[in-house]
Order: sequence, then structure tokens, then C-alpha cells
Amino acid sequence: MRRLFLSKLFSLASLLTSAANGSLFRNASDHTAVIPSWKVASSAEVGNDITKLSAPDLDLSGWYWLSIASRGTLMAALLENGVYGSNLFYSTELDYVDHTQFQVPWFYRADIEFLSGNMTVGDHFQLKTHGISSRADIYLNGALIANKNVQAGAYTGLTYDITTKVKPGKNVLLIRVHPTDYNHDFALGFVDWNPYPPDNGTGVWRDVVVRKTGKLSFSGTPRLTTQLDGKVQMKAEVNNLANQSSSAHVSCRIFDPQDKELTVGNTSVTLAAKSTKQISLKFRIANHLTWWPAQWGDQPLYTIACDLSLGSHLSDSTPKVRFGIRTVTSALNRHNDTTFFVNGKPFQVIGAGYTSDIFLRFDESKLRAQFQYVLDMGLNTVRLEGKQEHPRLYELADEMGVMIMAGWECCDKWEGWSYNDEGSGEKWSDADYAIANASMRHEAELMQHHPSLLAFLVGSDFWPDERAARIYVDALRAFDWDVPIIASASQRGYPSILGNGGMKMDGPYDWVPPNYWYTDQLGAAFGFGSELGAGVGTPELNSLKRFLDDYDRADLWKNPNKGLYHMSTNVSSFYTREIYNDALWARYGAPTSLENYLLKAQLMDYEATRAEFEAYAAKWTAERPATGLIYWMLNNAWPSLHWNLFDYYMHPAGSYFGTKVGSRLQHVAYDYLARSVYLINRSLSSFGPCTVAVELLDINGTTIMNTTTTTQISPNNSTQLFEVENIDKIRDVALLKLVLKSEEKVLSRNVYHLTPKPDTLDFDNSTWYHTPVTNYADFRALDKLPHADLSAKAFITKVNPKEISAKITLQNRDNIPAVFVRLNLVITMHIPYTSEEELVDVTPVKWSDNYVTLWPEEVLELEVDFPSSNGIGSDWATMVEVEGLNVRKQRIGVSIRAGGKEEQAKQHGFR
Repeated sequence: MRRLFLSKLFSLASLLTSAANGSLFRNASDHTAVIPSWKVASSAEVGNDITKLSAPDLDLSGWYWLSIASRGTLMAALLENGVYGSNLFYSTELDYVDHTQFQVPWFYRADIEFLSGNMTVGDHFQLKTHGISSRADIYLNGALIANKNVQAGAYTGLTYDITTKVKPGKNVLLIRVHPTDYNHDFALGFVDWNPYPPDNGTGVWRDVVVRKTGKLSFSGTPRLTTQLDGKVQMKAEVNNLANQSSSAHVSCRIFDPQDKELTVGNTSVTLAAKSTKQISLKFRIANHLTWWPAQWGDQPLYTIACDLSLGSHLSDSTPKVRFGIRTVTSALNRHNDTTFFVNGKPFQVIGAGYTSDIFLRFDESKLRAQFQYVLDMGLNTVRLEGKQEHPRLYELADEMGVMIMAGWECCDKWEGWSYNDEGSGEKWSDADYAIANASMRHEAELMQHHPSLLAFLVGSDFWPDERAARIYVDALRAFDWDVPIIASASQRGYPSILGNGGMKMDGPYDWVPPNYWYTDQLGAAFGFGSELGAGVGTPELNSLKRFLDDYDRADLWKNPNKGLYHMSTNVSSFYTREIYNDALWARYGAPTSLENYLLKAQLMDYEATRAEFEAYAAKWTAERPATGLIYWMLNNAWPSLHWNLFDYYMHPAGSYFGTKVGSRLQHVAYDYLARSVYLINRSLSSFGPCTVAVELLDINGTTIMNTTTTTQISPNNSTQLFEVENIDKIRDVALLKLVLKSEEKVLSRNVYHLTPKPDTLDFDNSTWYHTPVTNYADFRALDKLPHADLSAKAFITKVNPKEISAKITLQNRDNIPAVFVRLNLVITMHIPYTSEEELVDVTPVKWSDNYVTLWPEEVLELEVDFPSSNGIGSDWATMVEVEGLNVRKQRIGVSIRAGGKEEQAKQHGFR
């Protein structure tokens, strides 16, 4: 059930009880309620007789039941009711879903019971929508409330007065959703990210809310603007729903992060009949706490709540709204690149693109884990390209300090402009501009008070035309939008009202070598790259087994140029892994097995993401600064073979840990082009003197170069230190280790594999998604490494109700390096009624480091944290898998370290 936004007078317990009984308003204190569940049926099965379908005694036994209110599309309802099994994403199963069933309207029905004692003279009732994709007719007790031309657009949220339509007893709410067409409707599309969902995202995907107020009501939530001196301004609209004028008293209270009341503001308002007025209150919070992105500080959240009273009678209350005191601005530099500023500090955006679930199912626990991954990787921003999600996303971002770049999507109706020579969306009509206005106003109201908001991009690949841009800007400003409005994510053009958006969209989206990012062309590390990446994100074997059959998995390494169902659509430039595989075969040698292919793929993925994030961090204070990047992408809408930093099942692999290393707050990085070392500090703290140790080692364990230097780490800065010598002396492959220490504490440890001749790029023949390579770097010597003797031990170090921590000690007992050692935390589960065991990856999981390379005789300690709620019990054995390019696979048990943790650890299955 969705979180219910209630004022101090709203009884949560009674509301939940009444919802379970089919009643939404049982007590006088119940003012706001979310429709808690739906019955869902196709018009092909139940017909279109609204009177019949609205009958209170209609037999609903043949309808589907959607238990999680408004969280998902029609396919989500079918999945919840077992029409399609849990293997829907396995191999090509999704292709066998009958698309024709979604070419007719479907109905959502909910019964709302109003007890007569809960309805008094002067009560007003409103129905609020927040997201229906993409057109719907709404009926209450058989009476039309709105048709599909009014309730149009997936983000359109509207308020309907239903006072004259409600009655004591059972009321029937009926919503008829019409088939979505991505080229015709303002929907939530996926372009070439994954196969089109069979229902095209059709359904009631956000909350539908019923409100009861007196004759005066608030219109929406309070809007907050803040200044760094503690000044806070609140604005809200008050509606007079009655046919006579009226005066009321407004009282707003602000609470501190510990929910202690700080201050109260009061004002009066007089409204003519059926009119609306804006109210405004100003506050000053003494000794206030400033909200910061997670990489720079804490996230204190204040709360405001307002009451609207007619004499001694409470007419309405706002929901409690949390906000943070912070400022966000942006500016164009002399290169027309956008730089953001948070609380006056230059803020380099280091982020990735987020996607909703393919069926728009919202899972708060999964989203929280995804945001924890964002922070663990060192990222500070998530971009939502037309995937604005639910209010809870912004609340989590506020709580966790993740910045959000929101905006409209590309390539379909949203960008149906005459000058768009790439998209397929139909050109806009006058009615479309009205839908765009309603959509923008709703999203502006939903997001405005959230301190995590960094910007709203009113265009993606193409900018909105002058008329649409004016509508967007006016709508945002009407809701006191106080963060930047960006024209688009590309440099193709811009409307006059906004000017240059200062972002580039020059690719790549498919594999490029690491030296690409240090050039001065296309997507390399300069300016603001709004979406770019090397097209990587290969899942590991246990994840692959969950969505690929034996033949699919064999295709990965036996048919490297084959079109793959779990890449993109079959008309996409990304339907195969051909560009990626050409590089893998040339650079590392032909794979000898699926396991060998996956290990080489993880090495490619690690190298690709690390180079991208390191290059942007290294060039943050260059002559033409790298002001930001959004990696394409953070996650997947369904199980995919590319474009992610962790897979659909939340398992982190090479792309994740390459990003984690490349995005460290304090770091030393290698510039593949200049062969130099950069010292990076993305924090606002200065670490004073530090040492940077550089060692170049050949794969036989012989040192080629070794040096240490002392320098200073200054805040929010990157500095080029020196060139690495003797690269030309590498015979075939060598390993470069960079270590940054402050007061003997290791802040960063980083190992590269290098060749004397890097990859050669052919920029003259670049496409929008790729730059060809004419000569590949040759790492095939890594394929012939003798095996290194590596030992591993794992111990429990902490157990609490939420999290378990363990330390893994790796020791290379050989005189050659142990290269690219991968660790994976698994549970060995006994399959009931058999003698077989099944290995299951533990997710979500946070490693201090992974895919590491150890020098001869080196000892390395790693830490891992994972949830206590993973179902680990006495029938489970927790183990760590260890393997590498030249390290044989081994599994070690997680042991109990002496020191008082034994009983707790035993309770969680550790022996």
C-alpha cells in the first residue's frame, strides 16, 4: 500500500482498517486516502457498458486484483495474478505475450464506501490523479468525471470535484484506460533500451487519491524556497469551493530534523466564491543546518505543515512536507559548458541514467538499494530521462543525498518537432500543448520542495519549440521552481527563452578504448556529457542463468556477432555485441569457454568505466573543464546484457567496480594519452601532505619503474602531477600500480594493465554512437599467465539486525602477480528432496574493492557488507568465490572470528 500523506488530524490506523474493509472514510478525521487496490479487466471480456460495470453488486470474481495501489501497468496486474509466470524474462519468453489483448481499453475499478455519519453538510470531495498512461475516461457511480481528452498524458495529474457525485454507502470508481501509442501519446517509453513492453506502459501507474475538505481547501502541497542564511519562503494556493465568499485563517508550523517545533507563521485569506488565491509566509530559521549532497555533508530535513481554519473548524490541512536548506544554480562558462553550483560550491556532476521497471512496478526497497549503490560507487547524481517515478524516489534522494536531474524523454511524441530528423513522434497539435502544460505543472508541484533536485531538462535529444518552451518555463516558475531549467541534453539547438543548455550528446554508446576519454573530441572528458558510455555492463554467470538458456549463453562466445534478444530491439544499432566482441577477441584473444569469455568481459567493462569516470574527474579543473557526465546507464528496466553499472538482479560486476575506483573522492588516476598521473580530490576537505607511489611491473614480476612523491591534496580539485616513465620499455603487457596515502592511510589503490602501443582511434569515421579502432592494444599475453598461488580467508567482523560485515584477506604467495581477482559472495542452498546444491548470489552487497590485482607476496584486505535479511539461516552456507585471470577458482567459507560475535554469527548461518 502506498505511503499515505496525512496531516496531524488524519488517523492512519483507522484509514488502513477501513481500506481493508472497502471503506475509505469511516471517521470524521479521515481527510485523504489513496485507492488501496484495484480490480482490473479487459473491455474485450467485460464489455463497455458503463452503467453495468458501475453497478455496486457487479460480480467481480472474473476480474484481476491489483494489490499494490497504482504501482504498475496492465502487465504488472497480469503478472501479479499469475497469468504469466516468473520466467517471463527468460530467453525470448516475453516475445510470446499476446500484444493484441492490449489494443482495446481496460478497466480499473475500486469500491469506495462513505459511511453516512462521516458525511456532513458543507463537506467537499475531490478526486486527484497523479499518473495514468496515457489516456483515460473516469466515472464515479456511472457518471462521467473526465474523458480521455481531459485525462491525457502519463504525467497529467488533475483534481476533479466529485462532491455532487458521491453518496453514502458504496461508490464505484471506474477508470477506462485506452491503449498507449508512443508516437501519439505522452507516455513513458524505452526507445531502444529494451523490447517494448507488450502493453506499451498502459495503466494507472501512480496513485489515485480521494480527499475530503471543508468549503475551503489547499490546492496541492506547499512550495518552499530557501536561502543559505536560513530564510525560508512558503507559498500555497487556497481554493474556495463554495458559492459564497469566505475568510479563513492559515497557520503553518516548521519542525526541525528531530521533529521539534521551531516556528509558527500565520496569515488570513478572503476568497470570493469559486476563486483561488495564493498565500505566502516567510520564516527565518536561526542556527539552521544546511543540506548537502552526500559527498559533501549531511542531509538535515525540516518539515512544514499548514492548517486552514474557518473559525474553530478545520477546513483542510496540507500533508507534512520535508525540505532542506540549500541553493542550486548553474552557469555557462566561456566554452558554453554548463557548471552547476550547490550551496555556492562548483559541483561536478558524476552520475548515471536511471530507468523505471519495464512494467513501471515500483519497489521502494530495491530503489533504496540502488541509491546505496549509487553512493557506494562514488556517484552524486541520477538522471531521470522521462522516468520521473513516484514521490518516494525524491524523498529517498533527499534522505540519502543523491542529486536528481529530471526531464522529459527523447525520440517519441515528447519530441515531435518539425526539426527532429531522428524521432518518430507525431507533430504536436494545440491539444498536445495543453497536455504538456498539465504534465509540467503536475511534475513541478510534485518535485519543487525537494532539496535533491538539481535541474529539469525540458528537452532531451532535441529542444522544445518556442511555444512549448514558454509553457514549460511558465509552469515551472508558477510553482516557484528554484533550480536550473535546461533547454535540452544536447547542443543541437535551444529556444530563445532558455538559451544554450550547455550539454553535449556526442556519444559514445558502444565500446571505445580507455584512451578515448583523454582526447579532445566528441564525448571525451571536457564539457558536460549528458549521456555517454562504452556500452558495457555484462552480467556475471549466476545472473545470466536466470534469464538466458544454454543456447543463449553459448551465443555470447560462440556467435559473437549474433543479434541478441536481451540487448536492444532488433532495429537498433545495439542489437548485437559485435563492436564490443571485436575488441575483446583482438585485445585478449578468443575465449575458450563461457567462463573465460565472462572474465575477459569483466576486465573490459572494468577498464571502460574506470577510464571514463577517471578522465572526467581528472579534467575537472582543466583549461576546458569536464563539468559533468551522466553514464549511460545506471540500471536496466529488465535483464539486459549491456548499459548498466549493476545488473537487473542487483549484482555488481566489472562496470560497477571500475566506476567505484574511478569515482573515489580522493584518487590517483592514469592518463592513457599523456601517460601522466592525476591527483584528484572531489571532497571539500583538504588532506594536506600525502604520498603518491607509482610502480610499473611486468607480468613476470620484474619491476620496470618505481617512484614515490610527496604532494598536497587541495579541495574540489584535480592536478596533473608527472609523467610515468618507461612505458616504452614494456615488452608485451605490464601492470601499473598507483597508491595514494595520507598519514599512512591508503586513500586509493589502483592497478592498470598497459601495453607499449595503445589502441588507435579513427575519429574521422565516428558515428553518433561509436568511434572505430584501427589497431587494438594487444593484451593476449595475459591469456598465457602462469597460475599464481593465492590464499584467501574470510571472517565475520560485525553482525547486527540489519547488516553483516566480513573481512577477506588475500595473500599472493607467488613471485608473479595475481591478476584481476574477482570475489563473489554466495549462499550454497540445498535443493529440497535432492542431494544437489544451488549457488545463489548475495545481493545487494557492498565491497570495499573487487576485481583486484595483487603484487608478488602482497597481502590485501577487503571488506564486504550485506543485509542480515538475506534469508541466511541454518540451512544455508555462506561462502566467498575467488578466481582471477591467473588464479584458479576456489570457494572459502565465511568463518567466525573470536571476539564475542560467535552466537550472533551462528544465528545467521555462519559456522
